[in-house]
Amino acid sequence: MQKLGKNHGSYHGETIDIRSVLLAVRDTARQHHWKIETFHEADGLPFLGLHRPAESGGSPAGAKFYISAGIHGDEPAGPLAALKLVQENQWPKDAEIFLVPCLNPVGFTLNRRENSDGLDLNRDYRQPKSAEARAHLAWLERLPEVNLYFCLHEDWESHGFYLYEQNPDRRRSLAETIIEAVKPVCPVDMSETIEGRAAKGGIIRPIFQPHERPDWPEAFYLITHKSRQGYTLEAPSDFPLPVRVNALVTAVRVAMGLRGTDADK
Repeated sequence: MQKLGKNHGSYHGETIDIRSVLLAVRDTARQHHWKIETFHEADGLPFLGLHRPAESGGSPAGAKFYISAGIHGDEPAGPLAALKLVQENQWPKDAEIFLVPCLNPVGFTLNRRENSDGLDLNRDYRQPKSAEARAHLAWLERLPEVNLYFCLHEDWESHGFYLYEQNPDRRRSLAETIIEAVKPVCPVDMSETIEGRAAKGGIIRPIFQPHERPDWPEAFYLITHKSRQGYTLEAPSDFPLPVRVNALVTAVRVAMGLRGTDADK
């Protein structure tokens, strides 16, 4: 599979109608009996927070997962992957799911990374300046701790799929298994350096020092306050959009399938 060669200097690939995507997410979630909350609104676009209780009634032993997408408005695969996950409705029965399908809907109307004020929301989770991050943080504060988080992203410069793993307690890593599951549906970036960081086999394991960094991404807030293990998944934007969506969906599915109630033992 070859890169499309569309992206030079920035993202120039497919765009999506984010309003339609969010309506589809909301309608499908209702059909599957999710709890739905609009925790913020901008330019008439909702910021949806979805909650799927565990089918078993949410026993303490059940795993809890958090998924977010669309924090950058030039990364359309994330919201579409969130929609596909909700549509297919294939979740571990004992799992409790929290999902935000789009954290920057106005950015998608502009087809740019930042929000309408030019702020990169994924650098605004320590001392938030944006209304979007403040509203999201207020919603997150009401959530319980989760076993795993997944932040769905794209990278317009990458040669293939890759991921960041945050796992400061050195729990059983899912990174290699995620990469192996994604390989049949999307090329993996095998570069030794990705985004200026050392990588191996499509996996970046950054040094966990969030308090030394002033501009926190969402993942830093999550690993500090809501979880002790998580994955930022990066689909390659210069490949066809369905390929990127399938890569993200596959990664989430395989990670949730591996994560049982004994995962932390």
